[in-house]
Amino acid sequence: MMISTRGRYALRVMIDLAEHRADGYVPMKEVADRQEISLKYLERILPVLVKNGLVEGVHGKGGGYQLSRSPEECTVGEILRLTEGDLAPVACLGCGATPCAKSASCKTLAMWNEFYRLTNDYFNGITIADLAGGKKL
Repeated sequence: MMISTRGRYALRVMIDLAEHRADGYVPMKEVADRQEISLKYLERILPVLVKNGLVEGVHGKGGGYQLSRSPEECTVGEILRLTEGDLAPVACLGCGATPCAKSASCKTLAMWNEFYRLTNDYFNGITIADLAGGKKL
């Protein structure tokens, strides 16, 4: 499993917004500058975060973005599933995958299922607050 640039950048945006919560709505240009991510790229990530209730935005003077909930309530797993679509290590475990004809006799399926469970449990156990606070993982 490889996490895409989109997933990594979404985490960086969320951490940045958590670190600047006291500032209220943060202009995306400030986040882009601090994180050294193009504004154009952020404009592709933010709608996903807004649509799914992680971030809220206000347009116009004094506008920007802020977290919709506390950093303790935002998990890395949730963010990565939104940006990556799924964290399944193999296609047959992906959301909406057609059951494999070989699943009954597959010698590796149990291994992939366990890896998938471990991956989700690991990322679900890490919050944006943990990352923003520099918690040892």
